[in-house]
Amino acid sequence: MTQLSAALDPVEFKRFMACWSTGVAVVTSAADDGSPIGCTVNAVTSVSVKPPLLLVSLAEDSRTLRAIHARGRLGMNLLPAGGADLARRFACGSPQERFAGVEHDWTVGVPMLADVVTSAVCVPRRCFAIADHVLIVAEPVWWKPVTQQSPLVSFDRRYWSLPSVAFLGRH
Repeated sequence: MTQLSAALDPVEFKRFMACWSTGVAVVTSAADDGSPIGCTVNAVTSVSVKPPLLLVSLAEDSRTLRAIHARGRLGMNLLPAGGADLARRFACGSPQERFAGVEHDWTVGVPMLADVVTSAVCVPRRCFAIADHVLIVAEPVWWKPVTQQSPLVSFDRRYWSLPSVAFLGRH
C-alpha cells in the first residue's frame, strides 16, 4: 500500500490537472472606465439545472474578477476549435490589447465575443474565496444558441480540436 505524504507540489499538481481535458472559454466584463476586459479560463462547470447555475474560477487578483464584482455581470464565451490564438491572447496578452481587433458586441452591458461556439451573460449569485482563487456561482440570464462549430479543448497544456472524433451518442 502506498503511503500518503504531503500534498502535491504546484508543478506536480499542474501536470496532474493537465491530464483533464476541458473546454476553453473567455470570461468577459467591463472595467471601471467602461472598456471591455476578459481572461481565458478552463475552470467552468455546471452546478445545477433548477435553478440554472454555473461555476467559474478566477484568480483572486484578476482584473476581470474585480470588474465582475463592480458590474455584477459576466460573459461566458465558449471558444471554437479555431480559437487557440484568441485563448492565448486572453491568457497572456497585455490586458489593454486583448480586445484590439477582436470582433465583439455588447449585450446587456457585457462584451460578448463573436464567432464562438456559444455564449451567455451571467449574474453572479455567490462567490467563495478558496486558496488563491474565487469561485463564482453565476446564473445565465441570456444566451446565444449553439453554433455547429467544434469546441477548443485544453489537454496536456496544449490546445486541441475535435473534428475527427466520432459522435458516440448523448448522455
